[in-house]
Amino acid sequence: MRHPTMNTPIKVAVWMAGAIASFTLMGIAGRELSAELNTYGILFLRSVIGLFVVLTLMQINGWHLVKTQRLPTHLFRNVIHYGGQFGWFFGISLLPLAQVFALEFTVPMWGLLFAVVFLREHISSSRIIALILGMIGVLVILRPGLIPINAAVIAVLLGAICYAIAHITTKSLVLSDSPLTILFYMTLVQLPIGAIASWSTLTVPSVVLWPWVVVVGLTALSAHYCLARALAIGDASIVLPIDFLRLPVVAFAAALLYAEAIDPWLFAGSAIMVVGNLISLNAERKRDHT
Repeated sequence: MRHPTMNTPIKVAVWMAGAIASFTLMGIAGRELSAELNTYGILFLRSVIGLFVVLTLMQINGWHLVKTQRLPTHLFRNVIHYGGQFGWFFGISLLPLAQVFALEFTVPMWGLLFAVVFLREHISSSRIIALILGMIGVLVILRPGLIPINAAVIAVLLGAICYAIAHITTKSLVLSDSPLTILFYMTLVQLPIGAIASWSTLTVPSVVLWPWVVVVGLTALSAHYCLARALAIGDASIVLPIDFLRLPVVAFAAALLYAEAIDPWLFAGSAIMVVGNLISLNAERKRDHT
């Protein structure tokens, strides 16, 4: 008789394929929209589409999911998460797509650092190795002194820091609230932030760009949903190496669509960061089983 867990890697791969496709399409949509919209405008329209989708899901699944005892935590998470999104989309408009995706791999490193510093979590040798390899990976990608560090690079790195804080907060929220509740408050909080931020500069995009508006709104939800489903059924040590495939996929897409050069240093630096994260994850898993 076949063991039911035999299909787990296949299921994880399917959900991760959806996540990779979603993140890639979201990056392309952000690049296309940046031709007419600034980052504030993209985020505002993204929230409008996202809220419409989430309200539809609430209607289907029940409005009782709106109830939460942790509204301040939702507010904090989504203000920080908005900062992460701003850094990501700002970078998308100015940097090679693959570089933005590569720098996003610093999120686990920042999350680990914050967990140690602010949550007083144990700093094991494996975590120290992960942090060191993470820093080396960043230096390999950026090569400071050889390549100028501009505002877009700094924005993406700050965005990754914001994402790391948001991820830590999400881990706390999922203990009491459903994923749909978290998505509801994400769109509800970020919509007025985007409206205020884009009020004086927002323009109506041309007709040919409206499909990309829909794409950026839908993929923002589908990417995180697929990633969450993959993590729910598979170990992070399986998910992370598959997630690394985001880099070659987006690099190939950017080379095909925008004639962006494929930089081997991006792959080398990202691989170093992934190895560090895998070492940390493997050590944590062994500790949990002892």
